[in-house]
Amino acid sequence: MARREDGRDWAYRVDPYGFERPEDFDYASYEAFFSRYLVVLTRRAIKWSKLLKGNNSIQKSLKVKRYIRKGIPNEHRALVWMIVSGAQTNMEQNPGYYHRLLEGEKNAKLLEAIKTDMNRTFPDNVKFRKTADPCLQHVLYNVLVAYGHHNKAVGYCQGMNFIAGYLILITKNEEESFWLLDALIGRILPDYYSPAMLGLKTDQEVLGELVKMKVPAVAELMERHGVMWTLVVSRWFICLFIDILPVETVLRIWDCLFYEGSKIIFRVALTLIKQNQAFILEATNFPDICDKFKQITKGTFVTECHSFMQKIFTDPGSLSMATINKLRETCREKVLSQG
Repeated sequence: MARREDGRDWAYRVDPYGFERPEDFDYASYEAFFSRYLVVLTRRAIKWSKLLKGNNSIQKSLKVKRYIRKGIPNEHRALVWMIVSGAQTNMEQNPGYYHRLLEGEKNAKLLEAIKTDMNRTFPDNVKFRKTADPCLQHVLYNVLVAYGHHNKAVGYCQGMNFIAGYLILITKNEEESFWLLDALIGRILPDYYSPAMLGLKTDQEVLGELVKMKVPAVAELMERHGVMWTLVVSRWFICLFIDILPVETVLRIWDCLFYEGSKIIFRVALTLIKQNQAFILEATNFPDICDKFKQITKGTFVTECHSFMQKIFTDPGSLSMATINKLRETCREKVLSQG
């Protein structure tokens, strides 16, 4: 381990996506996990190469759904996200649109809001630093400016910078990142980033209702101590688990999110709560509960992304889009009545 501690082996301190590993990073257990996961990745890469056979089209099917749940290899990730989310079709149907947005007239207030957030976006990622060459801050700025002018109802909202940043790291392509951001904000996440954030507030209430159904003891604890769900899970929804769960785990969640839609967020949230039920129930007061919710997003359970993803499809039990939409209706009314 000395070679990592004496600072010579920089590659160990920065992950493949450019994020610096924290001081207390547990290299031993991560390497033990990754050596096992590498076997899975190799097997999946062979299967995906056969499925794609050098062409750029995928038909939605049970087989594709199963493949996506088991993880998309990084070399195919951008392409598969583009196809299954509908972003590829939109991009092809609107040639030159992205560049026209960047060349058109700009809203000064929007530009200022985006500029303000540039240095706050992934300060722990070497690729987003001003000293990096190329510096991804420029690409990120372009994507957010274009999106703000494309979707004027949303403009720019904090949280979008992190999502766009991840898309850029994976696609390494400005225009593709723009269209994937459009797929997420415009279609997959219902009304999360509009000024009133009605969809976001609604979905946090929906999670509360689902916890009542599936992990009632935790729901009762939250109620007893007057802890609102938004206090402990808002960043899960706004940032789609970025900076909350490990990078590899977030990417596996996003694989499914692009294919299956927003119910994946509920599956992940319910799994985190259900798996850690006994730990959460140890909390005896308000700050204690908030602290427990920070703790449950760390450790081997979430690092081991392959087994974690298997759990999200078994642990919460059945969870249909029909159930979620029904809950959304009642929760939206509740949020609106609270003004």
